[in-house]
Amino acid sequence: MIAALIAAVSCTTQKKEPVNPFFAEWKTPFGVPPFDQIKNEDYLPAIDSAIALARTEINAITSSTDAPTFANTIAAYDLAGQLLNKVAYVFSAQTSANTNDTLEALQEQVAPKISAFSDEVLLNAGLFSKVKAVYDNMANEKLTDEEKFLLENLYKSFVRNGALLSPADQEILKKLNQDISLLVVKFNQNVLAETNNYRLVIDNEADLKGLPEGVKTGAAELAKADSLEGKWIFTTQKPSMIPFLQYAENRELRKKLYDAYLNRGNNHNANDNNQILANLVRLRADKAKLLGYKTHADLVLETRMAKNPGNVFNLLDNLMGRSLPVAIRERDEMQKIIDSEGGKFRLEPSDWWYYAEKLRKSKYDLDENELRPYFMLDNVRDGAFAVANKLYGITFTRISDIPLPHPDAQAFDVKEADGKHIGVLYMDFFPRESKRQGAWCGGYRDHRVIDGKEITPVVTLVGNFTRPTGDEPALLSMDDVSTLFHEFGHALQALFSSNKYANTTVAWDIVELPSQIMEHWVTEPEVLNMYAKNYKTGEVIPQQLVDKIKNSSLFNTGFDNVEIMAASLLDMDYYSLEAPVNVDVQKFEKDMMKKIGLIPEIEPRYRSTYFLHMVSGYDAGYYVYTWAAVLDNDAFEAFREKGIFDRATADSFRKNILEKMGTMDAEQMYLNFRGHEPDIEPLLRNRGLN
Repeated sequence: MIAALIAAVSCTTQKKEPVNPFFAEWKTPFGVPPFDQIKNEDYLPAIDSAIALARTEINAITSSTDAPTFANTIAAYDLAGQLLNKVAYVFSAQTSANTNDTLEALQEQVAPKISAFSDEVLLNAGLFSKVKAVYDNMANEKLTDEEKFLLENLYKSFVRNGALLSPADQEILKKLNQDISLLVVKFNQNVLAETNNYRLVIDNEADLKGLPEGVKTGAAELAKADSLEGKWIFTTQKPSMIPFLQYAENRELRKKLYDAYLNRGNNHNANDNNQILANLVRLRADKAKLLGYKTHADLVLETRMAKNPGNVFNLLDNLMGRSLPVAIRERDEMQKIIDSEGGKFRLEPSDWWYYAEKLRKSKYDLDENELRPYFMLDNVRDGAFAVANKLYGITFTRISDIPLPHPDAQAFDVKEADGKHIGVLYMDFFPRESKRQGAWCGGYRDHRVIDGKEITPVVTLVGNFTRPTGDEPALLSMDDVSTLFHEFGHALQALFSSNKYANTTVAWDIVELPSQIMEHWVTEPEVLNMYAKNYKTGEVIPQQLVDKIKNSSLFNTGFDNVEIMAASLLDMDYYSLEAPVNVDVQKFEKDMMKKIGLIPEIEPRYRSTYFLHMVSGYDAGYYVYTWAAVLDNDAFEAFREKGIFDRATADSFRKNILEKMGTMDAEQMYLNFRGHEPDIEPLLRNRGLN
């Protein structure tokens, strides 16, 4: 239940409706949400009823006169809040990928309300006393390994969320949690608004010089949709922005677009996030101190593989130190190109993509535009399916007659080799104003077992890839291909989950292992031959291009590593501040980048005022992509040793990692698969940092 309480849910004015879809059993294929029936006004009645029902279920546990046992306390607690889960998952997913003004207003109303109910549960003295009694009597209960793990972590969760605080301090904690929940919602909404509000409108075709035809066509279609036919529009959505930065010869416009991207949330307007982030960092530091921790980072990392901030900083500082010289070398090579062309300027951040493309062409005779025709979105998607089929024997069948979360979405029935249903996978690929930035994998229902019946997952993979333009289908960049495989890895983990109970505890350091390991298959020659086919001719990607991809595998790695280390260190530095905290966001960021020696030609992957990860779920946690990179590079060595499609290795990865996520200690999971501690050497080698 607690997982659902953390998710954003909605409320609106109380109103009696003849039929509320959340109060009925969903008679849809596989019991997916009836998206076409759910209205904005359905959420509040459902939320109010769900909270009331969950409260009744919790009261039944606390009022029982029977001696507390795992069955009547922990299992009963795990079953509580099913209606709340049902509503929460739908609302959270929809507000991320298909929001509107009404839903955004509802988010702001309900966030403190849900936070309050979460505190009501976690600070319930009667409930905690029963949980503690079961915890103290664990040795006398005949529990499975999953049940022991659940009990241990549930008890710790109550403690870490204030169960041992005095009543006065618990009241302070409740206020902190409500304020934090509202700030998170507002920060996210501001980033979406800033992204949607900016348009670079071009009315002189000469300013498009250098851009591929497909990019120009897409920009013209955006303009037409915005009633500006005959002009071209570019946005700070990456499918629009990155090609412009790579190919547009107009340096002034490249800078204008990139600066707009960098300054989202920092424009001193109604959507400014500077004070919101400052308040959020302050409140999280106050909360950590109240709970007995030195910093928010110490609180967050206690239950993770990293254990403490020192271990995180050691990894990030090590890799930053190795990456900077590589990035400086890349910068110097690009400056030479500028100088040779007679440019009388120094390379700036907005120039990096443009001159990186020139450098790639000169060093490897490779232009990313050569690759796009071979990366048609549907083919890449089917390639990911084919990889999963070869590894695990599973199949993906398109479902036509099923409710969709958005008309753009696709749905697939995922089945075992023997035909057994595993779950439903939604895929929603294209950008729109109602969808937040980036790519992610979420869900409308998680796996669990109730009364011996398996509840199968409903998973959603969401991206922001380039739409089809004119007669051209959606064509991806190499980065886009990796992103699709990455999120597909998350989807596989969700689909393969074998947990019996709803309450799971995932060490966030390992959560990116299933996603990042999938990226390793993207450029394997055998895999490229499976999906990289010219969208016009059907020709498989020629060996010459495969060789170029391989030869350029370390291209721009200095930049890639430095920007992610800079962002990871920025996140850690904010949340390593000790209360009381009073931070000037712009000064803090500037001083921090100077401290780590970031060269002025590179910006961190995310700047503070639009750093969604740092605010929502990855606070003191953006490092996990790097921590997991150590794991995924070492784990893929197991496949290299036995064969990239070795079924025994794949079965072991599924059994020990994908199925067990959140139900077993993460370090033990990895040891069970790999047989030894993760080795950093494969990561250093694969990134050219050894």
